[in-house]
Amino acid sequence: MEVFAVTNEIKVSVQTEFNDHHSRLRLHQFVYDYHVSIENLGTNSVKLLRRKWIITDAHGIERIVEGEGVLGLQPNLNRNEIHHYSSSCILPTAFGRMRGHYIFEKSLLAEEFLVDIPEFKLEVPFLLS
Repeated sequence: MEVFAVTNEIKVSVQTEFNDHHSRLRLHQFVYDYHVSIENLGTNSVKLLRRKWIITDAHGIERIVEGEGVLGLQPNLNRNEIHHYSSSCILPTAFGRMRGHYIFEKSLLAEEFLVDIPEFKLEVPFLLS
């Protein structure tokens, strides 16, 4: 299932999947892959500077992950350009959720602005039925 949000003319779309191959259920290590698309719908060129993720497991325990760029990159996006990347998250529970935001900069104005990352669920599909 894909979720998306548009903030300040930037569209962020996320798709998730449970990674059965890398998970270790008996050790309570549930691996989830997520695929992100970031699209510049505005007229200004922008640069992704930083990210902040809030990862919550089924017990309500939150973990915050912050850093520069995504996967070591600080991509520049011109009008209508899209940046795709994939990453993963390990939880101690079979269910959880993630949300967060990116900090972008308008290239010509050196003005920073926030872009929401929509909340998405992390679920083991065979436990849902």
